[in-house]
Amino acid sequence: MQPAECRCLLKTRGDFSLWTIHGKLPYILQWVQFIVAPVSPMTRLILTTLLLLASTAWAGPFEDAIAASNRKDYATALRLFRPMAEQGYSDAQSNLGLMYEEGKGVVQDYVEALKWYRLAAAQGQAQAQYNLGLMYDQGKGVGQDDVEALKWFRLAATQGLPHAQYNLGLMYDQGKGVMQNYAEAVEWFRLAAAQRQPLAQYNLGLMYEKGKGVRQDYAEAAKWYKFAAMQGHVPAQYNLGLIYDHGKGVAQDFAAAAKWYRLAAVEGQASAQYNLGLMYDEGKGVAQDFSEAVKWYRLAAAQGIAPAQSNLGLMFGRGKGVELDYGEAAKWYRRAAMQGHAPAQYNLGSIYGKGEGVQVDVFRAYLWFNLAAANGDTGAVKARDDAASNMTRQQIVQVQKLARECLERGYKGCDRFLR
Repeated sequence: MQPAECRCLLKTRGDFSLWTIHGKLPYILQWVQFIVAPVSPMTRLILTTLLLLASTAWAGPFEDAIAASNRKDYATALRLFRPMAEQGYSDAQSNLGLMYEEGKGVVQDYVEALKWYRLAAAQGQAQAQYNLGLMYDQGKGVGQDDVEALKWFRLAATQGLPHAQYNLGLMYDQGKGVMQNYAEAVEWFRLAAAQRQPLAQYNLGLMYEKGKGVRQDYAEAAKWYKFAAMQGHVPAQYNLGLIYDHGKGVAQDFAAAAKWYRLAAVEGQASAQYNLGLMYDEGKGVAQDFSEAVKWYRLAAAQGIAPAQSNLGLMFGRGKGVELDYGEAAKWYRRAAMQGHAPAQYNLGSIYGKGEGVQVDVFRAYLWFNLAAANGDTGAVKARDDAASNMTRQQIVQVQKLARECLERGYKGCDRFLR
């Protein structure tokens, strides 16, 4: 299976932000002005003391507002945040914007959220800058604008906010709002990854695996996948399983591959479920266990993974891990065959040719062998020709026409109208 890719903007805003220096910016600017002003030492001392007292005057109410938000007492949080926000405290403005965006304690109002984010962002509040970038990216309360989103992500990213660094990297990776630049994407992913941002770690791994913006390096890819995987990032767990399975940048280790596949499979990653089933089927990295193989094949097959559906058909067709059941085998072969999976198309042709779980039908056998051969199954060529030896020329032409129509319809209906 191919490595999983999960390239999406990080939408999470996180919890309400704690008190930071940004909320004190008006006082700090005034303090700097007074310090450099030509006043006496005693006046400077008095003014400095007063300004420091003022800068912490809201610390208690702000912390109370945060505590109220965390216990979901949004009415109290709103009552405390609003006066601070109206007096220019950027952290309060940012959190008030978040309340309006998410409709917590107030009627959801993106325009009002934008207003408070802008006020905070103008004072350099990094979280507000990041959230403002997301509003432009998603077109919430404002026209969707990649260039504006990029601008605000960059401002927050340069202040070290890892979510913003990741999203800025993604903008460069995808060429959104800026000329595509993989090397620049790598640098922003790297900064965020160094702060343990799992999506950035995962995407940095992808860049190394694919050689985008950096020299291809499977060992580095494995390193960053592992950092993300250890934080529970499911696509990274799956990709790390692939790395160990194929020995790319690491010593081949089927037990390690099975471990990482399992972690991703338990979270519902379909390709990991299929690969884990394959490990149990073949006894690679785990004790061979056909029942376990069937379990994981079934889960992946239910999510539409064609190789899993085909292998599940094989298990039923051979009675491995389940009771022999040609009807079930035919069902799963058909589902995979309808997705263009050549081995399943061949096996479905064989079932019709032998009458296993279905009536013998040389026409359908020829149809599926023909489709399997067209999809690259070399064994299907002889099987198709053998089936043709039991058909008239007119019948062959009829079924060939149906095969062409079947491909044009994307396999929908496929052999339903065959008589």
